[in-house]
Amino acid sequence: MIPEPENFSLSSKAIIGVDEAGRGPVVGPLVICGLMVEDDDVLRELRVRDSKKVAPKKRTELADKLRKVARYEYAIMDAADIDVLRQRYTLNVIEAKLFASVIEKLGPCSMAYLDAADSNEEGFGKQVLREMGESGKGIQVTSKHGADDIYPVVSAASILAKTKRDNMVRDIEKELGQPIGSGYPSDPVTIKFLKAWYTEHGEMPPHTRMSWKTVGRLINELSMKGLASFDED
Repeated sequence: MIPEPENFSLSSKAIIGVDEAGRGPVVGPLVICGLMVEDDDVLRELRVRDSKKVAPKKRTELADKLRKVARYEYAIMDAADIDVLRQRYTLNVIEAKLFASVIEKLGPCSMAYLDAADSNEEGFGKQVLREMGESGKGIQVTSKHGADDIYPVVSAASILAKTKRDNMVRDIEKELGQPIGSGYPSDPVTIKFLKAWYTEHGEMPPHTRMSWKTVGRLINELSMKGLASFDED
């Protein structure tokens, strides 16, 4: 459990915001953050916004401030665990389970605001409550797309989730000894890294989500190139 900030008194009237970072990447972890405050006045004073609309330096500064004024919990799933669970569940269900876990860790609250991870906003909120079982009784859930741009408590959660994941990606770069980019399939640096690693090692690097279609396409593409090169020889 994250230590409570000074002067933070646990109350069933507290509100929680939950958001994720890293749903779509082909490399790196999925990070869910739940953040709890007595009210969101302190967050409005910090002028929190959706993490995607905050410059990296400012985001880091805000994250440092948020950790001092709010309670927060992370649920982190690495690539290998995502691959295993996707054999049984959709990614939406996996996220619902992780959203539920951080709410449960934070404790009693009156409201939970969620950045919906499903096209069915209301359905995602109901799925999170089902995952919580008895511990979800009495909690009012608001699940919306773009909640990180609407509710300060979700904006704050998005900032912590994004900052945490960015730091973990940088740690992966140190571990592997080369730049990997953001980890998203749309990032040319990430795709170049995956291709180079596979060409050199004959397999995808650690921290790669093997269940992603991007990986299958790259392996097929590189394998075909290898066969063509062999035929030419």
